[in-house]
Amino acid sequence: MPTTRSGHVALAGAPNAGKSTLLNALTGTHLAIVSPKAQTTRLPVVGIRTEPDTQYVFHDLPGLLDPRYPMQQRMLEVAQERLRQVRVILHLHPAPEAPAPDFWEAAGMPALPGVPVLTVLTKADLVRGDPPAGGLLVAAEQGRGLDELLARVRAELPEAEFGYDPDDVGVQPLRFFATEYIREAAFLLLEDELPYALAAEVEEFREAARPVYIRVTLLVERESQKGIVIGRGGQVLKAIGQHARQRLEALLGQPVYLECWVKVLKNWRRDASALDRLGFPRAAGPGRRAHDR
Repeated sequence: MPTTRSGHVALAGAPNAGKSTLLNALTGTHLAIVSPKAQTTRLPVVGIRTEPDTQYVFHDLPGLLDPRYPMQQRMLEVAQERLRQVRVILHLHPAPEAPAPDFWEAAGMPALPGVPVLTVLTKADLVRGDPPAGGLLVAAEQGRGLDELLARVRAELPEAEFGYDPDDVGVQPLRFFATEYIREAAFLLLEDELPYALAAEVEEFREAARPVYIRVTLLVERESQKGIVIGRGGQVLKAIGQHARQRLEALLGQPVYLECWVKVLKNWRRDASALDRLGFPRAAGPGRRAHDR
């Protein structure tokens, strides 16, 4: 029988390094939300790419940062914990800002023996003049450099049977994508800091219904934010729901009825019980200490 390779690969780096864009390009599916704003990824998004002889399991991790409040602390800890579990780490860094810093220092953790780190210089289409050295150059939106990247990753993966069905492109439940696509719309439609203060929680999900019925609550930290998210005559909330619904229908391949409400969950980013409720795990690994703004 032909030899197959399979393994887990981390996409890691500072916020806004192009991790989510690269994940979507590698899987051919819009799994991770994308925004020009930094720090949009809060929890790892797993995407799968299967070729005849190789299965890549990519983990798009929250950006490596110095946390300023409890939610960011958990984001960092989750990223660090996932780095301890993968076979290969791709250190993403924007090519126009090359060279990349030391990865382990940026991650706030000691080097892990036996885990290769490949530097990937993203956004290569923005480079003017001679291309920078010191990493694999990719321009994910244009598909440039992806074949070379995959070949380098494959060489580092162990010989192993596939862990997932070859038709799978992700591992998260559909509920996860409902909340993520709503957050993506918030980053597109809301200004300043408000998208960072917004979370989403699925209250009801009837996948067997036709159309699929989903009811989601958008959570904000203050009463004044609630009116902004709803908008005059409900227009902003309607636009957020339309964006998320279109993304969900493309993912599911069938019609979706999405109902959205807005509630206040005071200071949820700094509240341990709220973070537990919203699915931010308490990672076992050590991380940097969070401090307030």
